[in-house]
Amino acid sequence: MKLSVNWLKEFTRIELSNEDLVKKIGAQLGEVESVENLGEKYKGALIVRVVECLAHPNADKLHACKIDDGGVVKDIERDENGHIQIVCGANNIDSGQIVIWLPPGSIVPETFGDSDPFVLEAKELRGVKSHGMIASARELDFGDDHQGIVVLSEDFKPGTPLSEAYDLDDCLIEIENKMFTHRPDLFGILGLAREVAGIQNIQFTSPNWYLQQPNQTTVQGLELSLNIKNELPELAPRFMAVCMSNISIKPSPLKLQTYLFKLGIRPINNVVDITNFMMLLTAQPLHAYDYDKVLACDPGANSATLSVRFPKQGETLKLLNGKTIEPYKDAMLICSETKPIGLAGVMGGNDTEVDATTKNIIIECANFNMYSIRRTSMIHGLFTDAVTRFNKGQSPLQNDRVVSQTIKMMQEVVGAEPASPVIDNSHIQSNKSVQATPKFINERLGLELDANQIKTTLENVEIKVDSDNDNLTIQPPFWRTDIEIEEDVVEEVGRLIGFDKLPLKLPMRSIKPAKDNRLLELKNTIRQILSAAGANELLTYSFVHGNLLDRVGQDKAYAFQINNALSPELQYYRLSLLPSLLEKVHLNIKSGFDNFALFELGKAHIKEWLDEDNLPGEAESLAFVFAADSKAEKNFEGAAYYQAKNYLTFVLNKLGITPIFSNMPDQAVIKYNEQRVAMLEKTHSAIVMDKKSGDLIGVVGEFKKSVKTALKLPDYCAGFEIDVLKLIEISGQSNNYIAMPKYPKVEQDISLKVPVETKYWSIYEFVESELEKNKPSNSHFELFPLDIYQRPDDESHKQISLRLKIASYDKTMKAEEVNQLLDAVALQASQKFGAERL
Repeated sequence: MKLSVNWLKEFTRIELSNEDLVKKIGAQLGEVESVENLGEKYKGALIVRVVECLAHPNADKLHACKIDDGGVVKDIERDENGHIQIVCGANNIDSGQIVIWLPPGSIVPETFGDSDPFVLEAKELRGVKSHGMIASARELDFGDDHQGIVVLSEDFKPGTPLSEAYDLDDCLIEIENKMFTHRPDLFGILGLAREVAGIQNIQFTSPNWYLQQPNQTTVQGLELSLNIKNELPELAPRFMAVCMSNISIKPSPLKLQTYLFKLGIRPINNVVDITNFMMLLTAQPLHAYDYDKVLACDPGANSATLSVRFPKQGETLKLLNGKTIEPYKDAMLICSETKPIGLAGVMGGNDTEVDATTKNIIIECANFNMYSIRRTSMIHGLFTDAVTRFNKGQSPLQNDRVVSQTIKMMQEVVGAEPASPVIDNSHIQSNKSVQATPKFINERLGLELDANQIKTTLENVEIKVDSDNDNLTIQPPFWRTDIEIEEDVVEEVGRLIGFDKLPLKLPMRSIKPAKDNRLLELKNTIRQILSAAGANELLTYSFVHGNLLDRVGQDKAYAFQINNALSPELQYYRLSLLPSLLEKVHLNIKSGFDNFALFELGKAHIKEWLDEDNLPGEAESLAFVFAADSKAEKNFEGAAYYQAKNYLTFVLNKLGITPIFSNMPDQAVIKYNEQRVAMLEKTHSAIVMDKKSGDLIGVVGEFKKSVKTALKLPDYCAGFEIDVLKLIEISGQSNNYIAMPKYPKVEQDISLKVPVETKYWSIYEFVESELEKNKPSNSHFELFPLDIYQRPDDESHKQISLRLKIASYDKTMKAEEVNQLLDAVALQASQKFGAERL
């Protein structure tokens, strides 16, 4: 975004040098990319009068002219009347004209800044000496016109410096656009002038025409009929238009053109230049249509129509740049009743262009959704000054003021007359007030501002503030779209005062050591335990493909679906961690690893899980898979289930947790969550609980045949998934330390013959319970499983063998005491289970 310092000065005083102003802008508004001293570019250029224009004696297309410079230039050849001779090839030159002369020694402005600028000198052209040149618009870098010289309509005194007459002794400052992404008002000189006043702590007041509600426009002279249709009120919240007649297209006054070319806009004609001038001033783009051409788009119509809508199938649009496009389906179009005539907010159409034949115009001033404009611009590769402003989110609340002032300029500059009322299709709301306190602002800025200081700072940029006992009510002005919450007020105050003025003091912080993160510590402990046991940790995405959920039997309806997924392979949040591990098993088998254990610590999400704030919760889980191919499985005793169970028991015992395993009844599945156990074979799986608390920890088991087939898993494959947060809760209640007796242990085995339907775990728990009841005082024991055996000749019974290790803290125990203890246990087992001690 470029700004002209002289244009800023038309709205506010600047009490800084250009150098200091650049520093101030860089510190408080945005990064300055370049600074141009325009006065140097037009140094030496003078306004002169052509006093004589004769045909060149030796060239048909040249003229021998004499000019009056008022005697300003020294050391130059003159005739007896003090006039200077110039040879000029322009076909529009004539005596009596006021023109612009570049004397010898001056640089042609068009080449200023080039590595080899063109410096004029006095030389003969076809035998006639020429001192410098009379300049065209292109040579002056005013525009592209090179057909003739610039002829001024104003009557300046000969010898007046061009920079003085047209305010070209100016400083142009270019600021990086991205700094103003949230400030659409700063893409206009009026907004920039307001901010420059604010950072200087100077009160700014906008022009009356901008602050006051405009009067209703009345038709003068010819009345033109106009209809407005807005089919997209959500994307075009305000659409305004007015007709004007008595249009005479010609070049704009040079003074108006200078405002444009200084900021990089090419002058075109008086009507278009006025719309561009208002855009540069207010940051609100406008567009002018030839009324008669719009009317001609709908043969037989009595009224011109402007409508906002989406494209119809097969429609095309020829733009002002000559390019014909087929608008993409969600692009907003400006249309007549029957055909597109403009790409809304981006570029007008060629069919309704304002040109030399135009007699009547329609001025359109609209507000469009910035995201829609941005998409349209990117898809079609069109980047215009209008797009630059619209895709920052212009305020629709200023449009009526802009239209009113544009009408006034058209009357004054073009001589146009309003030919219709201003039509305002509006779906807008006023800005809401924001509540803040000095305490809140000061805490975040580190300052000690009182309510009056804050009020003054904000009101300098026309933000109204009402103060009541240190409660501030901030009313954002209609041109501001970025002040919505209290933090926005903090930013505004800090920026206007100057972030460089904030105290460079670090916040006070406690030197107490940070609290231990129990979750992090537990995860690290689990990693060390499983790694020591030979397992390998994986880290997979929290997102999975919907096909994976289907293959393991999980219901996608319970999974959060991602609208903007990183890739088509990552559509859903995973419901559990096991599927992510199972997906990697076949790849490792295929790579030659015949047996391995994988684990992952991570998060899972299910829609049913809601936290105390009724927000989606996260499950911290540990998942584990053991797998072996058909050759390697012969090296392991028992089913794959027991391998997974052994790893789980090893981990839990290391954490001081004693697990108990139980069949997986339907109610337990529901309690734990059916989605997390959907892939397990119920008859080869178990739920895992903490022995002490009875809390459910997780599940362990082998996988369904359908899952093995879908994921190409080996037959020897099992795993578990447990709740890590539950482990924190349980391990925090457990104390794994047991003082070991100093006296020797006594070992005895007990074998019980029980009916075949008796569960091993019920015998183990019963024996352990009876030992706890009957053991000698001040003693410690451990019970270990040894064997489960069924004789070939007795199918109705099985033999369960357990080993007891017991020691006293007071004495050496004798074998007789242990035998008596086991006899008592066996007696109770006989009565409860019909067990026979062998």
